[in-house]
Amino acid sequence: MKELITLIAKSLVDQPDQVVVTEETDEDTIRLELAVAPEDMGKVIGKGGRIAKAIRTVVKAAATKTDKRVIVDIK
Repeated sequence: MKELITLIAKSLVDQPDQVVVTEETDEDTIRLELAVAPEDMGKVIGKGGRIAKAIRTVVKAAATKTDKRVIVDIK
């Protein structure tokens, strides 16, 4: 999951070297935190949160194999 979010985020932003994804795993939950440069935040969130919602949808679809709940935080 971490690699998937990193790939998506780096393709969206102007400063791909500032993209940082951290992953925490519990028994039934995977928490992914995406951090980008402040000036790229709008590109990752999108108008009305559309891009952020799309990122979450893609990650949740990819996580169906693991039978774990996935939470994506954008900071």
